[in-house]
Amino acid sequence: KENSSENILSSANRLLLHEGKLMLAESTRLLDVYLFLFDDFLLITKIKRNKKKYGGSDTSSIPVCPSLTPELQSFIREGGFCTVLDQPIPLDRLILKNVEPI
Repeated sequence: KENSSENILSSANRLLLHEGKLMLAESTRLLDVYLFLFDDFLLITKIKRNKKKYGGSDTSSIPVCPSLTPELQSFIREGGFCTVLDQPIPLDRLILKNVEPI
């Protein structure tokens, strides 16, 4: 929903607790995702890679948010980006379970 997502994502008091790359098993395929764990919800994004590099061959001058992990900063400099895969999952509705590796 457009309006509720806008309000959820705009909180100034939100803290980013952890972020990282994972492989999501989606029915018959594996999907590269990048997760952002905030203090109030989990955001799952899909990793997209541009075929063309941004700014030509020298990508070191592209401004990137310093609070992002070096891995994500490098990915963005290479022309990659993340798109939101689904609605954010509130932590009070999230259940975690240990599963065996595939």
